[in-house]
Amino acid sequence: MADDSLPPNDQNPNNQNPGEPSDEFRDMLRDILSGKSGIDPSQLAGAAGLPNDPASVAALMQQLQGAMNSQGTGVDWKIALTQGEQRAATGQLSATDEQQTQLRQAFHIAALWLDDVITVAELTVEPRLMTRREWVTVTMPLWTQLAEPVATSISDSLTRVFAEQVPEEMQGMVANASQLVRSIGGTLFAMQLGQVVGQLASEVVSGGDIGIPLLGEQQAALLPQNVADFGAGIDVPADQVQIYLAVREIAHARLFRHARWLRLHLTSAVTAYARGISIDSSRLEDLAGSFDPSNPEDLRQAMVDGSLIQQKSESQLAALSRLETMLALVEGWVDVVTARATIRLPKADAIAETVKRRRASGGPAESAFATLVGLELRPRRLREAAAMWQAVTDAVGNEARDALWSHPDLLPTSEDIDDPQPLIIRLTSAARGGPEVLDDVDQALEDLLRDDGAERPHEE
Repeated sequence: MADDSLPPNDQNPNNQNPGEPSDEFRDMLRDILSGKSGIDPSQLAGAAGLPNDPASVAALMQQLQGAMNSQGTGVDWKIALTQGEQRAATGQLSATDEQQTQLRQAFHIAALWLDDVITVAELTVEPRLMTRREWVTVTMPLWTQLAEPVATSISDSLTRVFAEQVPEEMQGMVANASQLVRSIGGTLFAMQLGQVVGQLASEVVSGGDIGIPLLGEQQAALLPQNVADFGAGIDVPADQVQIYLAVREIAHARLFRHARWLRLHLTSAVTAYARGISIDSSRLEDLAGSFDPSNPEDLRQAMVDGSLIQQKSESQLAALSRLETMLALVEGWVDVVTARATIRLPKADAIAETVKRRRASGGPAESAFATLVGLELRPRRLREAAAMWQAVTDAVGNEARDALWSHPDLLPTSEDIDDPQPLIIRLTSAARGGPEVLDDVDQALEDLLRDDGAERPHEE
């Protein structure tokens, strides 16, 4: 018989409010986090990608305890921001007055030189000089937008696998704990993302360095500390490095101001691709079945090496191809106009080669983001795209080249990158005032419309 002196919930511990984990389950997790279960908290910090120091371990414990008490349903991305800012602040140096003066002067020179080689409008927002921490703060909203589909998928999969892996006698105890497990999984992912973005802040030199529009509309920015580090690695005077990087950054920002549709078009393509990413449940189940809580390295490694993310589907591969084409068109155009604008710099070629090598290989943090989220932001067809833009420039000049950015339907295609000649024929014919030269698709459509509009025999 039940003891009538006990409250109803104490008579049946599994009868707690829907969505709330039982006290027993909560106590079990607290034991894990406090180390009473034999798990070293510093090993959990390693699983989250944090340094093994007291401050980092304490921060992890605080974040996970907060996740246990959270009533939300999504990932708390403030955790990623906090981790990223803290990581970026490590080793951060403030720009000297002299550096700030030199870089502002470089921005001024860059704007003047670009006016001679592009026809897109000038910026109305003053370029910024950012610390590494400021860069994390400003760009984190887009990073979390890209990462959210993967974080949600991992959290949901962890919840399901956890429920399937616990012994049958514990099923009742964890029946209402799914929200708690989801919160902890999301917290671990958010902390890992924060570490990656914080490290990335020490590798980028500008707002447009990654290729996607991380900053606000028409905002240009340089990171003085990273610009100095970039210049220290090559035998080029500092002022030439500053001007060259300022030209690239101003060109990137002015392009996105000129093509108002481009920012939304590109970010939509990236997020649409990210939403198609799914988690390999069988890999996660194998990991859960062999998981040793006292050694979370396998879990951490699975998160950072991308093995939890399934192979790309055909539709994803097609979406990725379109995205890479767009990134290549942007970066190729920036390369061409930068080369022309910096022709006055004696060491411009040496700086350009260094930029190309950095972009081809990517930094450690960028590689970590690619495996964590399953998306590599590399314009693979950059060389061919730059050659196409140069051929277009030589054939029809700056104005006709830049006019192609006025609408997405006018933008060169992947086929144009492969073979620019048909595009050049169409543009040169239009420049001479000749009849419009249609490509194969447009010609087929024109023929179809002409046939459809042909006079038909009168039906009695």
